[in-house]
Amino acid sequence: MQRAEPLRVADRVTAEALVAGVLGNMAALETVLADEAAHVRAGRLRESTVVAEPKAALAAAYMQGLEAAKANAVALKRFHPEGVEMLRSAHRRFTAAVEANQAVLASAKTVSEGLIKSLAEEIGRAQMPVGYGRRAPAPSPYGRGVRSGPLVLSRSL
Repeated sequence: MQRAEPLRVADRVTAEALVAGVLGNMAALETVLADEAAHVRAGRLRESTVVAEPKAALAAAYMQGLEAAKANAVALKRFHPEGVEMLRSAHRRFTAAVEANQAVLASAKTVSEGLIKSLAEEIGRAQMPVGYGRRAPAPSPYGRGVRSGPLVLSRSL
């Protein structure tokens, strides 16, 4: 597998094209992240996965653009200094959008983990027989203790 030849900025046109490409990828990725977060907030997990499908490709293109911009930082500053400032301000906005998306995803993960734990505890309580004397777990064919019973979880949304 051969690596692509790195982009070399040698004039203003190439510098403007590089900045425009990075800004375009950043804007598209920010839109996808906002849509994904909106769907997760509303509890529409299936839609959030469909909306987020192009996220990996956009993130890869964005990272490649950033690497090219870093490799050509001196040339960008020389040929298109206002583009460098546009990249900096857009990157600050983009960082805030990524942080907001990560907060929404972390909250959804915490809520889902809490639901699964409470479900497992409820299943475990249901397996405790009610009778005379000390409460003891019912014998399990899956091993020792109440918590060793299987909990089936579907990963397909």
